[in-house]
Amino acid sequence: MRNALGGVQSVLVLGGGSDIAAATLRKLVADRCRTVVLGVRDPSSVAGLVAELESAGATKVETVAFDGRDFTSHAGVISGVFSSHGDIDLVLSAFGVLGDQDTFDDDPTAAADAVVVNFAGQVSAITACASAMKAQGHGLIVVMSSVAGERVRKDNAVYGATKAGLDGFAQGLADRLWGSGVRVMVVRPGFVHSKMTEAMVAAPFATTPEAVADDIVAGITKGSATVWSPGVLRYVFMIMRHLPRPVWRKVSNR
Repeated sequence: MRNALGGVQSVLVLGGGSDIAAATLRKLVADRCRTVVLGVRDPSSVAGLVAELESAGATKVETVAFDGRDFTSHAGVISGVFSSHGDIDLVLSAFGVLGDQDTFDDDPTAAADAVVVNFAGQVSAITACASAMKAQGHGLIVVMSSVAGERVRKDNAVYGATKAGLDGFAQGLADRLWGSGVRVMVVRPGFVHSKMTEAMVAAPFATTPEAVADDIVAGITKGSATVWSPGVLRYVFMIMRHLPRPVWRKVSNR
């Protein structure tokens, strides 16, 4: 359970190799989080992060094999984590793929695979986490959405659609869990300079994994339901989501 000051003491990250997840873990461990479980497809790929978090003060950093595409394994993997570690205060669900819309246009199978990972895989894994947290009577699930789902652009139609679906699911789940002791926080970053986007031209209000992590930790502390990163995007998309479609087609080009 959280410590006397409300700080997170244990966290499970699904997609532990993501830059935002790693930056968030660094901040949580600096704030006395002591148990970290990283769910990744290849546990050896995060060996450096494991060593770093241990050096920073985490007393238990473990990895579990987790594949967002393998729905049949999710319940077992997640229940195993909760059984092995007792209470888990926080689940950060940060896995997914960006992909390339031009590739998706020419390869429907690749487009469908991105949908499977980003939406269906997330629904499966988060549902399993919600069940485990309901059983323990408390916890917070942080879902990495995106402003791309607020209004889907033609240049990332598949990715944006998966984030729109994930965002809607997370909000509905939050309502289903109301009163159970389990909360859901949706995070909507804008363009983030990371290994996922290194070949792309940055969008306005571009940010960094460290800045998003700051916003996530602040949202956890405040008990926020939704976190925009940077915060100005909340107001930008109040306008963007209501623009007439011909105008949107023009202003959404990069």
